[in-house]
Amino acid sequence: MRVRVALVLVLSAVGFGQGVLTPKPGSCRRMVVEGEVAAGRGYEKIIGGGLKVGLEPIAEGWAVRVVPAVGPRDPHDSAELATPPYRSLSPLIVSTGLGFRAQDAVGWNPRRFRYAATPAAHAALQRLYDKVTTAKDPSPADDAELGRLVAAAPEATLEILDAGLIPGTADQVESANAVAVHFTTTAHRIDQPADGKGTPLGKLEWIRFRFSLDVPPGMVPASGIKLVPGSCSIL
Repeated sequence: MRVRVALVLVLSAVGFGQGVLTPKPGSCRRMVVEGEVAAGRGYEKIIGGGLKVGLEPIAEGWAVRVVPAVGPRDPHDSAELATPPYRSLSPLIVSTGLGFRAQDAVGWNPRRFRYAATPAAHAALQRLYDKVTTAKDPSPADDAELGRLVAAAPEATLEILDAGLIPGTADQVESANAVAVHFTTTAHRIDQPADGKGTPLGKLEWIRFRFSLDVPPGMVPASGIKLVPGSCSIL
């Protein structure tokens, strides 16, 4: 199966909901959420716009999720749909999977992603995601439209502020070498395995983190969410 995504830079205003909304000068803001999570446990925080952001526990670490604050969630969440490449190495997965050692997972820092901010944006991305990832030869038009929607989605980052880990003993794989470049400059604590025997990939024990998410036009942040000036990445 061949999955291609053309990341098209959109230089016109992007509509959210029913109308076209353009940020006013000085109106760009970012939501900031900080927390700490231990292995096997999750974290979530309502951010507004009917959404919550969080870290979902998976077998070897955590997955970044942006999902509805209430009610059922779709198989693919709003961050996954807006953050290619799909079904591949992803900044949304903080884990020792795909050959990444614990120190590599921490060293990929910060991690940048996007998210669908409205049900309409989510549905549009889902429709094109389904077409592009299931077609044997996705059409250039579908590729371009998916790229346009991805480029229009609000930007966000996950920054690891501190971490506790048991390092892996294996050599670094090539894919990790390309992205895991900030381990030595990220605060961390090295722990030793209880039995004194290391493993090839090691273990992530806990992380302290900060999410920063663009506030798209029309979204009302949840009460108590910290807001800071943003960079107006939404055109």
